[in-house]
Order: sequence, then C-alpha cells, then structure tokens
Amino acid sequence: FEGVFVNQGKNSLTDGVINRSKRMMLDTLGVGLLGTRTAVFNKALKYSQLFTSRERSSVWGQSDIILPPHYAAFVNGIAVHSMDFDDTWHPATHPSGAVLPALLALAETLPSQPSGLDLLLAFNVGIEVQGRLMRFSKEAYNIPERFHPPSVVGVMGSAAASAKLLGLSPEQCIHALAIAASSAGAPLANAATQTKPLHIGNAARRGLEAARLAQIGLKGNPAILDLDRGLGVYYKDYSPSAMADSAVRAYKWILEDQDVAFKRIPAHLGMHWVVDAALAAREKLQNAVGKFDLSQIRHVTLRVPPSKYVNCPLPATEHQARHSFQFNACTALLDNKVTVASFGDAQIGRSALKELLGKVSLETPEDNLPSFDKMYCEVEIATHQGPSYTARCDTFYGHWRKPLTLKHLVDKFSVNASSVLCTEGVEGVIDVIGNIERVADCSILGSYLRMTSNQEHLDRMRIL
Repeated sequence: FEGVFVNQGKNSLTDGVINRSKRMMLDTLGVGLLGTRTAVFNKALKYSQLFTSRERSSVWGQSDIILPPHYAAFVNGIAVHSMDFDDTWHPATHPSGAVLPALLALAETLPSQPSGLDLLLAFNVGIEVQGRLMRFSKEAYNIPERFHPPSVVGVMGSAAASAKLLGLSPEQCIHALAIAASSAGAPLANAATQTKPLHIGNAARRGLEAARLAQIGLKGNPAILDLDRGLGVYYKDYSPSAMADSAVRAYKWILEDQDVAFKRIPAHLGMHWVVDAALAAREKLQNAVGKFDLSQIRHVTLRVPPSKYVNCPLPATEHQARHSFQFNACTALLDNKVTVASFGDAQIGRSALKELLGKVSLETPEDNLPSFDKMYCEVEIATHQGPSYTARCDTFYGHWRKPLTLKHLVDKFSVNASSVLCTEGVEGVIDVIGNIERVADCSILGSYLRMTSNQEHLDRMRIL
C-alpha cells in the first residue's frame, strides 16, 4: 500500500473521484447530525465526557461540547451509524463513517489547519485502503455472515486516512495499519442492537489512535496485510496481491469505478429492495380493487436473499426493526411509505402492524444471491378474494446503479441536518462541502457543524 500513501498527491484526484467524495462527505455529515439525537449517541457522549486532554475536538451538532480527539471521533462515528442511515459500498461495508469523523477530529488538533484538498486526499486514502483490502477476498463481496466489515476494514481506513493527514513516513504508515489491525473485528451477533453503531465509532477512534501511536514510534508487524494470521484471519479466502507501481502510470482510484449506495430510509441496505417491492405490490392491489384495505390481505410472501441477521419476524426495538425484512415490508404496505418516524416505539408496537407481520412468510430462492450487487426482493400479496399481486425490485433508487440525483442528496442532508443545525449551519455545510477542493482552511466546516438551532434561538433572544 506504500503507493497509496506516498505517490498519491492532490493532483491524482480526478473530477469524478472528487465529486463522489463530496457526495459521501455531505451524506455522512447529515446522517451523523441526525444521529446526535439518538439514545445510543447520548449514552456514548455521556461516557466520553468522563475524559479530558490538552487536545480537544468538536462534537457535531453540539455548540459547547469538546472532547479528546479520539473520543470526538468515537461519538461522531457512532452518530453516523446510529440509525443505519449511512452509505454502503461494494464489496459490503460502510466506508465513510469510519474515516470522516477521525479526520475532522484530527484536523482540529494540527498546528496548521489542512486545506479542503488535504482533507479530500486523506479521505480518499482511507476509502481506497478499505476497497483494496476487501478485493483480496471473494467472501467480502457477499452480505456478511460472521463479522461486521466496518469493524475490520473501517479501522484500517481510519488509520490510513489519519496517517496521510499527519504526513507520516511510509514506514510509519505501515505500522499504523499494523497497530490498527489489532483493534479490528466485531461479531455480527451485535447487529440489530445498540452496540452495532459502536463498530463505526470504534473504527474511527482506534484508527486515529493507531496513526498517532505510529507517529511517536510504536511498531507492529509490517507484514500484517500479507499473512493468514494477520488480516487474513477475518476472511476464509484472503489472498492479497501487490499493487501496480503508481509511480509508473496514473493511479486509478477504486471510487472512480465503484460508486456507493445512499440510503433513503434509515435501515439496513437490504431493506430498500423489499420496501420498493412492497410499495409496488401495494399499488397493483390498490389499482385492481380501487382501494387498499389490510383486511383484504390473506398472506404476504417475501422472496429475499439468505441472510440471518436481517430475518427478524417480530422486532421489538428500533434496531431490530432496521434489520427486519418483515417489518419494513409490512410498514410499507400499512403506511404506503417508510420514513425516519417509522422506527419509533409507537409505530413498532401498533396492533395493525403486528397483525400483518403474522401473515408474512420468507422464502430464499436459490437464484437470489446474498450480494448487494446481485440480490433482488419480491413481494407477493395473496388476497382473500383469490388474486395475488406481485412486484419485484432488482435495483432501488439510491443504489450505485441508480444513484440519487444531487438535488435529492442535498435534500436528504438538509432535512437531516436541520433537525440539529440552524439555517446558517445547514447552508454553510452544503457550501463548504460543495467547494471543498477550493477551501483554504477546513476548520470553517467545524464551525458550521456547531451552529445548532438552539444557538440560533439564543442569538435572536440577545438581539431582541
């Protein structure tokens, strides 16, 4: 990976990579700001406030709270994944949430504030390292079964990005990755719980720590990426290969060819297929009979890829609901939409929803592969009157094959961010990220992220 750290200067970022990076950054900040209103974030924040240090970094959406940099990265990373609303890549991971919180926390501590282009380059190094590592395994291309990928490749990406922003030597960068590897891994059994967002927070935090430790001379095994007993312990078919010499020819970033998926609903990515299929099947039924009435439904069949951790027939918590094909399909049928509000306790506990969940069965056809690049979802509604209505989704809007328009992406950010920031803060973040490659001092971004709506109210009261 030496070529990623050493030979890639600011000029190596193409317009395509810069534009995709800006979309990723904006979306990550938006879902992170929204996530600062969740219970898991507030628990992590309460814990993190026990610690102090001479170096201090900001907490997104908090006008008056500062933390040691690694704890700021920790809580901001948790916020990003607290509602499972953040971007998803292929092979499967959440690439941005482990990297951006670490970089912004680190940037605040540096004696000379990095430019927006410095931030962009470090961000892309962190994303690239994740993509390269996952391409060493065919297993990584499938929906995960044993561990949560951001806990493995995310901590490596955070370490790589932090090392780049710190300007570490090639040797130090390798040791940063080796140190980070010893903080990698989180079992998938903690999916659908409050602990899952900690996987992203820990990846951001531990990667940043690894880079700082390497900076002061701590060393690990420099061959960590090449060994079965190194990073290979996480993948059954891990087969690393040397990178092409980027000093000889122009470097090709993975992000250039493989875009990310942006979510329209705060749930596991697989839920987007089943929601779109359910909405289409619902529309067919309504068009056929003139109205939609739950009493018409005799049975609902969901045909989905095999994945145990998103098969949750009767979810009792918001985190279980975000990982339930059944819940998301039934919510779409019941409400004709799935939104942020759909995952509240009152919505989950509705008697009508529970009644409909009792009519659902799950099938996993052999041709429905557990891959975000190949899967589909089909919803069949069988009625008491006899006819059935079926719809299938192969690619949802927001997937890398059908990307969100810039307008819709900005709209998503604005809705999420405005729940926390004042108007000036929302518009300021949009403007800074939109022009990040031309920003001389990226600290301006942090100032906008602290402009809360409560602060706006206080300022107005002082004026009055």
